[in-house]
Amino acid sequence: MWRDKPPGLKILWVWILGTAAVLVANVVRTRITDMDKVINNTHEHQQHQLSAADTETLPEPHSGELKPQ
Repeated sequence: MWRDKPPGLKILWVWILGTAAVLVANVVRTRITDMDKVINNTHEHQQHQLSAADTETLPEPHSGELKPQ
């Protein structure tokens, strides 16, 4: 089948398949990057909530002012 096709057509098919492969790779890379950002933002948000909860349970440090008795 490929033996009887002209060389220009073969080059065109290689070009098309190569371009499609590059486009698919870029889409996959972009989606993976976006998912990493979402996961990192979720982890940072959870850590921020945990650290905020930790500071709420800790007693406030002494500010240096004397309170009336």
